[in-house]
Amino acid sequence: MSRLLWPVLLLLLFSSLAQPGHLRSRIIGGHEAKPHSRPYMAALKIENDMGCGGFLVAPQWVITAAHCISEITVILGAHNVYQIEESQQVLGVESYFIHPEFDRLTVANDILLLKLTAKATLNKYVQVVPLPKSTSDLPTGTPCSLAGWGLIDEDQATEKLYEANITIYSRKKCMTIYSNLDDGMICAGSDHQLRDTSQGDSGGPMVCGGVVHGIVSFGYDTPPGVYARVAHYLPWIKEVMGPDL
Repeated sequence: MSRLLWPVLLLLLFSSLAQPGHLRSRIIGGHEAKPHSRPYMAALKIENDMGCGGFLVAPQWVITAAHCISEITVILGAHNVYQIEESQQVLGVESYFIHPEFDRLTVANDILLLKLTAKATLNKYVQVVPLPKSTSDLPTGTPCSLAGWGLIDEDQATEKLYEANITIYSRKKCMTIYSNLDDGMICAGSDHQLRDTSQGDSGGPMVCGGVVHGIVSFGYDTPPGVYARVAHYLPWIKEVMGPDL
């Protein structure tokens, strides 16, 4: 977890119970992904640590969570992030575009756009993931998935990409847990057992039907978790990225 997250965590601990819990950075109950089956995945190296995840949406653009902002190096095309793989492309960040209304306390508007120092070379290992075509909310029960290089248990780290499945929660049900839920947030998790619950790397993508709909943001130790709702931010994303999108 990025060192930058600790001030946010401390603020959250002293906020009311209606506020979000700890920021999420692990995959629980998942399994190792087929190597390079998610070519849009980006590992974000922060202060020599794999602090966050992200996803490639255009050859020169990666999206992640605003709470991940720091000096970032982006690794694309990775499966094992602690090995030098021929498939990997390592790029710096030319410009950081944090949402102007990001709130560190409530974690509202938790979205950050990274313009890379060069365009990624698209191939079978590195590809973009489609953005939603409309700003509509996803129906309750929609199946989705997460992936990341975070912890796969309370204290067990993984060097390889892990993935797990979740489903969308109803907004009404989620608001009984997170009273500050707004239109820029969406809930997902498992209704069954904790082992099915996934906590992906902060900033990583929640993908539903081959389209990225969420950015891993925050949550408690039990389902559901809260994700920045990508569809809500389409106008801002298009404004920032312009013709590159």
